[in-house]
Amino acid sequence: VVCVGGDGMFSEVMHGLIGRMQKDSGIDQNNPKAPLVQCNIRIGIIPAGSTDCICYSTLGIADPVTSALHIIVGDCQPLDVSSVHHNNTFVKYYVSLLGYGFYGDILKDSEKKRWMGPMRYDYSGFKTFLSHHYYEGTISFQPAKHALGSPRDKDRCRTGCYICKESGQQLAEQHKEHGLNHEEDEEWKVIKGKFLAINAVNMSCACPRSPKGLSPAAHLADGSADLILVRKCSRFDFLRYLVRHTNHDDQFDFSFVDVYRVKSFQFTSKLSEDNESNITDIGKKRFGQFCRDHPVCCCNIANSTWNCDGETLDSSAIEVRVHCQLMKLFARGIEENCKDEAAYSHSSIEQLL
Repeated sequence: VVCVGGDGMFSEVMHGLIGRMQKDSGIDQNNPKAPLVQCNIRIGIIPAGSTDCICYSTLGIADPVTSALHIIVGDCQPLDVSSVHHNNTFVKYYVSLLGYGFYGDILKDSEKKRWMGPMRYDYSGFKTFLSHHYYEGTISFQPAKHALGSPRDKDRCRTGCYICKESGQQLAEQHKEHGLNHEEDEEWKVIKGKFLAINAVNMSCACPRSPKGLSPAAHLADGSADLILVRKCSRFDFLRYLVRHTNHDDQFDFSFVDVYRVKSFQFTSKLSEDNESNITDIGKKRFGQFCRDHPVCCCNIANSTWNCDGETLDSSAIEVRVHCQLMKLFARGIEENCKDEAAYSHSSIEQLL
């Protein structure tokens, strides 16, 4: 299946193919622990969107001619897909970014300004940065012990990546020996706090403005996601973190930033944890809509919105699981070319200035 469009168009095609495959195989998508069946149909992307993050992260460039050539040649690149559930109900799949807090607020605000075109992301991003909202919650996750390397490695995911190949084989062997019940017995790590952003990425999420992406060492097909937690900090420190996305410095080298390689995680906001019968919660319910529509008031916003591959999710409490190499693309991964990366980095800094 070949689609012409951006990340949203690809997401629609992906949901159709995965959903049809699970239906034909008798798999219940509402079961968050169900082993999903791999799709046997490849997807080709001719980039024509505003960001084209998926195309950029799998080919190294968002160019229609390059994408068409990969489709003609018949290249094949496996791709991890993550499923999102809420209360044992399937919500959505994603392949690039699942963001709560900063990136969720940007998307929610930008949806009201679609008439501005791609510039709406710059406007909403600046507005969200000034608001500097943080959100309290609890996140629990299972470390991806099968995956080789770590998010802070210098080994990038490139054509014929050995980390993706060996990590996928190790994960398959674990499932064959122990089954999916083995994952439930593994230790979960729990972190509570106040967060400016919670990002889970299945790939680097690189784009022309950020040539290294949100997680430069993230891999396309190793059966894991990189979970990035940005704790509450000053505006200046958060700006330093955002600027690191445009250069070659270590963007995780901050005391308020933590990154983990995981295969599943859960998040619950503090509002969901509180007792609903509490008087303050009654007040929040009564005035919640007003506070959401007028965030400049003195009330603290309790919940953000999840940005799931450019689409908003209504539920803040979610359960996420990575499915190793569930999809295949007409691509071959990014080929090593240091000169191109340096050129993109230089141009992105000029755009920022």
